[in-house]
Amino acid sequence: MNKVAIIGKGHSRFGDRSDVNLAELSFEAIQPALDASGLTAKEIPYMALGSMGVWSEEPLPAVVIAEYCGLTGAGLVRCEAACASGSAAVFNAYSAVMSKQTDLALVVGAEKMKQIDTSTVMEMIGRAGYYMWEFENFGMTFPAYYALHAVEHMEKFGTTEKDLARVAVKNHRYGAMNPVAHLRHEITVEKALNSNVIAWPLKLYDCCPITDGSAALVLASESKVKELKIEDPVWIDAMGFASDTANISKRENYVGLSASVKAAKMAYNIAGISPIDVDVANVHDCFTIAEIMAYEDLGFCEKGDGAQMIRDGETEIGGKIPVNLDGGLKAKGHPIGTTGVSMLVELTKQLREEVKPTRQAPMKNYVALAHNTGGTGHYGFVSILRR
Repeated sequence: MNKVAIIGKGHSRFGDRSDVNLAELSFEAIQPALDASGLTAKEIPYMALGSMGVWSEEPLPAVVIAEYCGLTGAGLVRCEAACASGSAAVFNAYSAVMSKQTDLALVVGAEKMKQIDTSTVMEMIGRAGYYMWEFENFGMTFPAYYALHAVEHMEKFGTTEKDLARVAVKNHRYGAMNPVAHLRHEITVEKALNSNVIAWPLKLYDCCPITDGSAALVLASESKVKELKIEDPVWIDAMGFASDTANISKRENYVGLSASVKAAKMAYNIAGISPIDVDVANVHDCFTIAEIMAYEDLGFCEKGDGAQMIRDGETEIGGKIPVNLDGGLKAKGHPIGTTGVSMLVELTKQLREEVKPTRQAPMKNYVALAHNTGGTGHYGFVSILRR
C-alpha cells in the first residue's frame, strides 16, 4: 500500500458568504491548495467532495465545482456522512491513493448553509437524527439532542453550566486569532452563561454558528512526493471509522459517542500510538458538551473527567493537550461538509508550525489528531497526522 501525504492545502474565509456561489467559494480553497502543491487542475486525476448540500440549489455540486475550477475530466465523487462528510471525502481520496488506484487526489469540502433561513436549517439538520422516530414524532433538533447529552453528563459526573461556558470562552479566544474564523470575538464566562437558552442547559454560546465555507487538500503517494520534490509533506498515518444506531433510544447511555471511541481505537492501533503521543487535536465541538465528551471518548482523560480538563486549562496552549486552536466548530464555524477537511488543513499548519505563535501548539512528537462526527454520533472518523 502507498503512504499518503498532504502536499497542498487551501481554506476560504468562513462566515456568511452570500458574496459568492458554491463554485466560487470552492475555488477559494482549491486554487491555493493546487498552488502549494505545484500542480495545475489538469494534473488532478480524482476529486472527492464532502458536502451535505441539502440547502444548496445544486444537487450535483461535484460536477459544478469541477467545471468552474478546471477539473472536468477527473474522476468525481460526492461523499455524504452528515457533519462528517468532509472526513468521508478525505477517507475516499486517501483510500484511492493508498490502494495505488491513483498517485494524486484532491479533497474538497464545500457548504453554503446561509442560502436558507435559520428555521429551515434547523429543520433540515433535525431531520438528520432519525426522521420517523425522533423528528416527526418528537420534533427533536440538534440543540435538543446535545442538551440530552449535557443533562446526562451533569447528572452523572457533576459537570456544570459553567464548565460548558469555559469551553466556549476558550474556543472564542482562539477563534479571535484565526483570520478565517466566522466568529472573531472573545467572550466571557458571564456572557456565555447569560446568553439566551436554546435547549437547556445549552445557551446561545454553547452552540456553533450556521456557516458557509470551503477547504481543500491535495493528497499524494510517497513516489509522487519524491517526484514533485515536496520538502515538507504531512503524512496521514491512520484513519479510523465507526458508526452507531440510527435511533438514539437503542444506545446504552448519553455521556459519550461510541462511534468516536471505536474510531479512535482503530486510528491509534493503525498509527501505533496512544493518546499521550498527540501534540494537538481538533475535535468535533458542535456544542460545548460535545468537546467535553470528546476529551473522554478519545482517551485524553478518563470518562467523567472531561470537565476537570477544561477547568484546569489542560486543553489550552501550555496544557496537557491543546484542543481546537483554530476556534473549533464553535467559533471558526461549522459548514457541515467542509469541517472534516478544514480540521486537516488546520492541523497541517500546526504540524508545520505555520500559525501565529499565539495559537501554535508546542510540538514534541509532531503528531496531530482530528475527530469528526456526523448525525447524532451516527458516523465517527478519527484521523492521525504526522510530520
